[in-house]
Amino acid sequence: MSIIALSFTLIFVMITMLASVWQKVGLEKEIAIGTIRSAIQLLLVGYVLQYVFNTENPLLLLLIISIMMLVAAYNASKRAKGVRGMVWRIFVSIALTEILMMALVLGLGIVEVSPRYIIPISGMTIGNAMVVAGLFLNRMKEEVHTSRPEMETLLSLGATAKQAVHPQLKKAVKSSMIPTIDSMKTVGIVQLPGMMTGMIIAGADPIEAVRYQILIVFAFTSSAAITAITLSLLSYKLWFTDDLRVKDY
Repeated sequence: MSIIALSFTLIFVMITMLASVWQKVGLEKEIAIGTIRSAIQLLLVGYVLQYVFNTENPLLLLLIISIMMLVAAYNASKRAKGVRGMVWRIFVSIALTEILMMALVLGLGIVEVSPRYIIPISGMTIGNAMVVAGLFLNRMKEEVHTSRPEMETLLSLGATAKQAVHPQLKKAVKSSMIPTIDSMKTVGIVQLPGMMTGMIIAGADPIEAVRYQILIVFAFTSSAAITAITLSLLSYKLWFTDDLRVKDY
């Protein structure tokens, strides 16, 4: 794609901004900032990846993946504002997911041990885990707020913190996984995923592209479950005070 052709894609941004002005939504500034930031970030990432692919330095690869996980953890933690210690818990959950996914994918020889494969697959896995963590925390805040009387009653009857919050954890885990599961059910019919589409546009064989996409879909499902369950186990105590009273963030 030429630079001139790429510049024409700004038409989509202009349409969005005009729609915002027309309906007086007031998102013009945010759209402009988002457009500039996304373009700069993607261009920088492109140059960085080009360098990493050429050097194949394992330490540099590890650094990039660590930064991706840290940014993902920080972004997801915004769904639980005021809850201290949430960033590192999300980071651990995402890191565990990433380690297990890479161990299986590389250990079984599904993909080549190369930054060209590891970074894109890691990015998609970490991104999905970030979304799941954000959804989990958002639902947990709602559940704890609405179920506070019930939880306090259980605590007064001698229940532990884990027992009191268990129903809310189950609902939050289930809620965070629903988008991933729904995506599995409709993939290839309602939507053609980005990885498969990108490979086909780049000239890859459609069957080969589908195989890689199946890998990603299955990995997403597993990563969603691992992230949500791990985060629930690491964070449930944060919803209580030291003397076992329910916090209302």
